Amino acid sequence: MSTSFTSLQGNRACALAAVAAGCRFFAGYPITPSSEIAETLSRELPRVDGVFIQMEDEIASLAAVIGASLGGAKAMTATSGPGFSLMQENLGYAAMTETPCVIVNVMRGGPSTGMPTRPSQSDIMQARWGTHGDHPTIVLAPASVREIYSETLRAFDLAEAFRTPVVVLYDEIVAHLIESVALPAASAITAVDRKWAGASPGDFQPYAETDDLIPVMARPGEGARAHVTGLTHTPDGFPTQKPELADRASRRILDKIERHRDRIEKVETLSMDDAEIVIVAIGIVARAARSAVRDLRASGIKVGLIRPVTLWPFPETAVREAADRARRVLVPEMNAGQLVLEVERLAGARGKVVGRNRRQSQGARRR
Repeated sequence: MSTSFTSLQGNRACALAAVAAGCRFFAGYPITPSSEIAETLSRELPRVDGVFIQMEDEIASLAAVIGASLGGAKAMTATSGPGFSLMQENLGYAAMTETPCVIVNVMRGGPSTGMPTRPSQSDIMQARWGTHGDHPTIVLAPASVREIYSETLRAFDLAEAFRTPVVVLYDEIVAHLIESVALPAASAITAVDRKWAGASPGDFQPYAETDDLIPVMARPGEGARAHVTGLTHTPDGFPTQKPELADRASRRILDKIERHRDRIEKVETLSMDDAEIVIVAIGIVARAARSAVRDLRASGIKVGLIRPVTLWPFPETAVREAADRARRVLVPEMNAGQLVLEVERLAGARGKVVGRNRRQSQGARRR
């Protein structure tokens, strides 16, 4: 059951979805073009006994979010490319300590300060490989105001279910779109909560390997002991340098995502049954591509669209199967060429994939 339609901006939809998902802590530093998220949450969180803190910088912001999550709260932050870069070390810490949290990155033009008010999709690879080491990553890429709402809800569910940081990644245009949307009634939202340890004996292991590879968390104040460290650790949480134990621990945090791809992956397809030309795109570019597919189909050209809603882990099977059938795969994106690299990896045949890049500062560029 849904409420009546309402006009809503993308960033505000993100903030309202966070509250609906059970987020009760936000720490962040204002940065264009994500600032409306913080602005909205500064008003909405106190109304539900939540906490909003403006931090001194983005490094401290994610550190505070991790602390709040370890304390039992659903927590998030929001930023843009330069701030996201500053968060990378703490993002790796959250991945290693298996601390649920949500990071929203509203992409803008770069590098460096770049173009704060202009759109870009230049953080695609940073979202996957920004922090050092081999780490699990879940990144969601909504393309509409309604989808920002639903994917923010899903981001919290995935973070809690898999004990991992989840990134919501979208571009400035989608962030500032105002669209008419129908939001679900609060009673229709069933939020996922993390697995908590019950009454725990003295030998409780906070990183014990379970059947689903996702350990239970010690709820603060209920007696279960937990040791938290960014060092490679054994199931009891204490550091280890032993190669076989370090390898097992590192593999588990990667495998807990790979094993559950069916619960994480989400992809939209359009006119793919007989497509000879396949477009792979995300965000606002995918919306333009959707219109192009319809126009070209009306002209008799067999074109289809694949849009990864879950950007990482990348929907490898869907893209590989589409590339096998297609004569050409076109990858338009607002950067110098990032998404195209992943598609080329999966496409196989040399020369089948064609990138089309547009950066706000340089206009069109042929790859």
